[in-house]
Amino acid sequence: MSAFMLFTWIETSNEYFGFNWVVFLVTGSWFFWSILMLSFFIILTAYTLLLLILGILLLRERIELYLHTCHKILILVAILLHILLMVVLFKFWNERWLVVGLSLKIFAPYVHLSCIILMVIISWPLTIYVAYLEREVRIRRSRTSYYQKESLKKYNIFTRLRALQLAIGLPFILILICLYAMPLGIYSPCIQEKEELGPKPVFFAHRGSPMAGPENTMMAFEKSVEEGAYGLETDVHLSVDQVPFLMHDYDLRRTTNIREVMPEAAFNHPSSFTWHNLSNLNAGEWFVRPATRPYFNMDYLTEEDKKRASNQSIPQLADLLNLAKKEKKFVIFDLFGPPPKHPLRNTYVRRVVSVILASKIEQHLIFWLPGHDRDYVRYMAPGFQHVGRLFSIERLTKENISIINVDYKRLFHNGLKDYKAANININLYLVNEPWIFSLAWCSRINSVTTDNIPILSQLTRPHFFMTPRFYMAIWVLLDIVSAVIISAIFYFHWWRELKEEKLLEASRTFRGSQSLSVSVEQNEDQEASHLANKPPNRVGDKPWTPGLPITNKTHPGTSHVEGLLEKKPGSVKIAKSAVTPVVRT
Repeated sequence: MSAFMLFTWIETSNEYFGFNWVVFLVTGSWFFWSILMLSFFIILTAYTLLLLILGILLLRERIELYLHTCHKILILVAILLHILLMVVLFKFWNERWLVVGLSLKIFAPYVHLSCIILMVIISWPLTIYVAYLEREVRIRRSRTSYYQKESLKKYNIFTRLRALQLAIGLPFILILICLYAMPLGIYSPCIQEKEELGPKPVFFAHRGSPMAGPENTMMAFEKSVEEGAYGLETDVHLSVDQVPFLMHDYDLRRTTNIREVMPEAAFNHPSSFTWHNLSNLNAGEWFVRPATRPYFNMDYLTEEDKKRASNQSIPQLADLLNLAKKEKKFVIFDLFGPPPKHPLRNTYVRRVVSVILASKIEQHLIFWLPGHDRDYVRYMAPGFQHVGRLFSIERLTKENISIINVDYKRLFHNGLKDYKAANININLYLVNEPWIFSLAWCSRINSVTTDNIPILSQLTRPHFFMTPRFYMAIWVLLDIVSAVIISAIFYFHWWRELKEEKLLEASRTFRGSQSLSVSVEQNEDQEASHLANKPPNRVGDKPWTPGLPITNKTHPGTSHVEGLLEKKPGSVKIAKSAVTPVVRT
């Protein structure tokens, strides 16, 4: 669970700013909550992996596992946290799962190759255990007698050992076969011929260049022009006195000093202020403060840029249009409708169109995105390029729209091929990670809205791009090599277990014969000792037989015994005996 959540969080790194922003709206405090969550998942994964490795090593040494109470509590808390986070993601941030699924489209070939390498690594301990079970079966059979075998059959000992072998080995083989055949079902847009690769998508600067200057300020847009942006993207509100200005949020707390100047109005809608009040707010000091900088990986500012950013104010839409007209840049923007009781509640689109026409900018440089009052816009500004959302092909054709601006997470799950077949130009937002940009490039997307122009502009070709022939060669080569290595590992461990079994059998046979020899010699020693300890009969006496009277009659042929006892009384050789008998004479 920890590894899965870590993988999910890494793959959705493109959404870190959005996550931080949502938490800010709830808590009112800006912090890199996304990085905190990433660190949390890394620590949990490392901790649980360490316990797993330790448990495997203890089992290998036949040591009984005993988990300390602290670890039990920590594991239980980790499981509950994972379940809670999964529920939250499924309920409130379901789009993150779309990102994970999307990442598999581009990473699938590499995940496939990595899984095969992982199976090769797993095969080592697995074959050790399977060979060990085989040795256990053979040793048990060789050690047991016929009646013991019948008893073991009654309790299914051999059957259980074989079933355990099958339960371990069969799933491994099936998974390995599926991995070998997986490329037959893999589709990745970045596996294509070089001639089929489309042109590199162009960049729309999202709120300017928010990593180089405060978002939606003239400094940020000027920086984006220096970085080579194709177009400028922004968000537009209208003040009470009918001035269109640039602002994204629904209040001014995050990007201005409204809490210091007018704390009582900090939560008011931006359109509830006059332009005089808005123009007097500082829109850049938050950007240079370490505690409120918007991106964790943004470059440090020079002293000159810090000074410039600290003096930024909220710009009007007319200021941006003048810059776009001068630099010949396209402009696309979201237009937020004013709140109720606003003087332009129903006519805000016409007011914005009049400001655009008054700027004298070339009309084809305007990508008109708002869907409200579109017929009036077509009439007053026929040169505007109208942009739609993720509408159906029929609706786009009916409204004569040939450009769409869509969330990258939803486009790839809603018929990209249909839009390309209808010759619809596509702009994706928000694309900050190189792998997402590479996916867009391989999919022949026309443009992307991004915060990260400096990094994405350095790409000369898509990441993870390969030709089908190259992938086929890697696939076949890795399958053959892995199959050979796994077979060699299995043969080696099987041979080693059989060899150890033969050595044990030979040792057991030798010990058995040795113990038998020692037993025989000990019996002989005991008999000799008994004979030596028996009081000798007097020579000339007749051996006593029960029921017969004892006489002193001498029997012929007994004199040699008496002579032998007198010469070497008690001299009895006992070979390899640990105890020396005491011979009484």
